[in-house]
Amino acid sequence: MNISKQDILNMETRYRANFINSLGGFKSVVLVGTKSQSGLENASIFNSLFHLGANPALCGMIVRPDVSERHTLENIEETGFYTLNHIRPEFVEAAHHCSARYPREISEFKASGLTPEYLFDFHAPFVGESHLKFSVEFREKHPLAINGTILIIGEIMQVILPEDCLQSSGFIDLELAQTVTCSGLDSYHTTQKLVQLPYAKPVIGDR
Repeated sequence: MNISKQDILNMETRYRANFINSLGGFKSVVLVGTKSQSGLENASIFNSLFHLGANPALCGMIVRPDVSERHTLENIEETGFYTLNHIRPEFVEAAHHCSARYPREISEFKASGLTPEYLFDFHAPFVGESHLKFSVEFREKHPLAINGTILIIGEIMQVILPEDCLQSSGFIDLELAQTVTCSGLDSYHTTQKLVQLPYAKPVIGDR
């Protein structure tokens, strides 16, 4: 089967969104915890989180075009704080429910049955049910002219994870942490490790 650029342009809107979103393969999926300056809590599911650098410890995520109220983005810009929370199989349905468009005055924590958890005097709530989570301080915002999305860059401040998931090399065993991944917009998956390989070095001559 061969699908051209024109074929993609001709796709029905929702079909095209599902197709392109799943084309890139498995992605990180997290719950973003925020709280407005006035104290309104928000939890939102994002599948666009990516590593940006280790020194300083930076991560980025993409916010979709501003076609409706973006409570998460507004809270981040207003306060400068947010949390990123890995999802486990036990609460994947509750996490997915946080993608529903609730009015600002209704907390997704309450609507989904998830628990807001406050740690380290950090302004934004963590998700109590999450085993692997970290606090982030907002650093930069970059509107992308090509499609109206917004790149948010934050610095990782505090990490919480199960001790047995952290290897001596610094590698975090996400499978042991029961972290869920996703494909497309609404398909969630657990993982099975194939192999963990050493740092690759150039090979001189025939292998």
